[in-house]
Amino acid sequence: MNSTDQVKRIAIGADHGSYDTKEMLKAFLQASGYQVFDVGTTNSTTKVDYPDFALAVSRKVVSGECDRGIMLDAAGIGSSMVCNKVHGIRAALCWSEKTIVNSREHNNANVLTMGTAQHKPDEICTMVRLWLETRFEGGRHWPRINKMMSIEREGK
Repeated sequence: MNSTDQVKRIAIGADHGSYDTKEMLKAFLQASGYQVFDVGTTNSTTKVDYPDFALAVSRKVVSGECDRGIMLDAAGIGSSMVCNKVHGIRAALCWSEKTIVNSREHNNANVLTMGTAQHKPDEICTMVRLWLETRFEGGRHWPRINKMMSIEREGK
């Protein structure tokens, strides 16, 4: 665990199609020393709508109850869109180690969305670990983050 960022509490959610991956990732995170807040879904057989869980993950992060959030669905696209509707969330849809690192170092992403149909379980664990351990660089990136937050406040 990256002690310098003090990331300890992780919100995690998934739709029915990504339930099994969520359960595997939850066990991986817990074994790695993170406290995991599972917002659902609770099984892979009952069809559910990913926006409900993306919103729940985002709310855990903006409330401060969790340090970061992870949302899984088949493609990750819709979940990213939903998460980014929540004031204070900077969700990043990532599909490679390069996008993972960029989302943290440059954009200070606080929610990660991933498409489970595109990755093997071990790839997801590797990328999530990298995302949790990558620090925001600050510096030249702060003005861009501030512009994002300004746009969010203005709604333009």
